[in-house]
Amino acid sequence: MMIREQIEAMERENLSPYACLSVNSRGRDREEPQCDIRPVFQRDRDRILHSKSFRRLKNKTQVFLTPMGDHYRTRMSHTLEVSQNARTIAKALRLNEDLVEAIALGHDLGHTPFGHAGELVLDRIYPGGFRHNEQSVRIVEKLEKNGEGLNLTWEVRDGILNHQTKTVPATLEGKIVRLSDKIAYVNSDIDDAIRAQIMREEDIPIELRKTLGYDTRTRLNHLIHDIVIHSMEKDDIIMSDETAEALKELRLFMFEHVYKNPVAKGEEVKAKVMLEQMYYFYMDHVELLPGKLLAMLDEGEEKGRIVCDYISGMTDQYAITKFKENFIPEAWSVDGF
Repeated sequence: MMIREQIEAMERENLSPYACLSVNSRGRDREEPQCDIRPVFQRDRDRILHSKSFRRLKNKTQVFLTPMGDHYRTRMSHTLEVSQNARTIAKALRLNEDLVEAIALGHDLGHTPFGHAGELVLDRIYPGGFRHNEQSVRIVEKLEKNGEGLNLTWEVRDGILNHQTKTVPATLEGKIVRLSDKIAYVNSDIDDAIRAQIMREEDIPIELRKTLGYDTRTRLNHLIHDIVIHSMEKDDIIMSDETAEALKELRLFMFEHVYKNPVAKGEEVKAKVMLEQMYYFYMDHVELLPGKLLAMLDEGEEKGRIVCDYISGMTDQYAITKFKENFIPEAWSVDGF
């Protein structure tokens, strides 16, 4: 028996009856030989981890644009925190850790430079609309590996697509990531906001602190325990009503005091103008796009779509560099007369 088959047998024996087993995957869009060591979801996780779009996350904004400090979250550190929270919950509930990790690592691949500010700009100016969860799926299906995509399983792509609050994943593992994403960004954003001195722990309403905890560590501990306790032996991933309502109120508090704070968002106006100008520039000069995107244009892809592909794939610094290259005259000098 191959190692993969032994692992699949252990999944059948040890995981919850509600878990999504590797052998029960709906499969990939393109059939391919199985790995002799790794089940399908572990293989998907590895493909995402080794992708170029994953590496770019380390230089994409989470909340604070170009912060003066090394300890603020980036899109990559956020992704790793989501993955760790999700794996903790999955292990406790005996669900498929490999599937959870693959979804978590891939859920934000489609984020633009400069965080949600970039997403809002592209969604406003591109007629087809732009949403980072859909772009994440587009990356793994089409844009990675020069148009081949990563050929991930259906379950991983479903979890990536449906990780936002308003959608519902098909698997419990996807539902874990959906909640873990919310838990991670609220708590890490509080930590970063305190570091930036735009809020204090004591600013959080006392009722929410009594319910969820008085610091980041105890809040995370409470939220994860609450999910595990209330989801145990259930075909769903849920929180208690009290905790769910407190988390909702904490998110609303963060929107008012951090996400709209001029200190945290003071540079966003510049970032939005920059990305908007670049969108129209590349619409007029599409020949300057990379060859692999031009090939997609020749295959019938819409011009605005591939311009969004190019801009959304940029890191913060690369976007600034391309803006300077396209809009700022280079310094020049003449030796003598």
